[in-house]
Amino acid sequence: CPIQRCLSEIKEWMTLNFLKLNDDKTEFMDIGYYVSPLQSLDLGETSVGQLSITPVLKAKNLGFHFDDQLNMNEQINFVSQVCFLNLRDLKRIGSKLTHELKVQLVHSSIMSYIDYCNAPLTGLTKQNIQKLQKLQNNAVRFIFQLNGKRKWEHIKPYLKRLHFLPVEYRIKFKIALLVFKCLNNLAPKYLKSLIALREPKRVSMRLDDDFYILKVPKRPNLSNTEGSFTYAAPKLWNILPYDLRSLSDIGQFKKQLKTHYFELAFEGIE
Repeated sequence: CPIQRCLSEIKEWMTLNFLKLNDDKTEFMDIGYYVSPLQSLDLGETSVGQLSITPVLKAKNLGFHFDDQLNMNEQINFVSQVCFLNLRDLKRIGSKLTHELKVQLVHSSIMSYIDYCNAPLTGLTKQNIQKLQKLQNNAVRFIFQLNGKRKWEHIKPYLKRLHFLPVEYRIKFKIALLVFKCLNNLAPKYLKSLIALREPKRVSMRLDDDFYILKVPKRPNLSNTEGSFTYAAPKLWNILPYDLRSLSDIGQFKKQLKTHYFELAFEGIE
């Protein structure tokens, strides 16, 4: 069976690199925008240990939940569930907490889950992004005690007062920061190899030619793959202001990048 041979080769590679394959936690998943035929196959015993490894529809790696179609529904549902439970517990003691302490607890128990591994969420539908935005909105209502009639007040002015970027811009912030690290040799090689600077023209009529523009690959055949780092990162990076893209200090870049997205997110909000 080709799958058994593949698993055997993986185990051999790990052994040669002084790694051990955990038989009890070994799973494999067929990823694609179709119904996987592996679900109907009886693979029997594999060569990985003495266990029969069967295909799964979802898996967890480093705390991030994958599904076989990479629509990120599993991750979003997990984050929603955890944040809902954490926020419910916070509301029980909210009357005894100061404003500053509420903000700290929201950062540690709500925002940390929303921000964790949010780069793969690039390109998701507005419906899925809105699920995460509702979590952030509820956390802000908890901080400012927006109950009763105040529950229906517009949430953006309160987000601005807390200096909280909306979820959509938090994802863009993460992608832009990863691109900056790639261009300044602060990222691993496998990530740096996914993007490249645009080659300057030999003859240019522009005196202010931009040397910080990334090469944008051709549009993917599948719209669902437009969220890939190779395609989404250059598009997001190239629309940033030149003064921001030309920075070399990561501290200054993060500060000015947040300011840039903050102005976009809360334009017209007092």
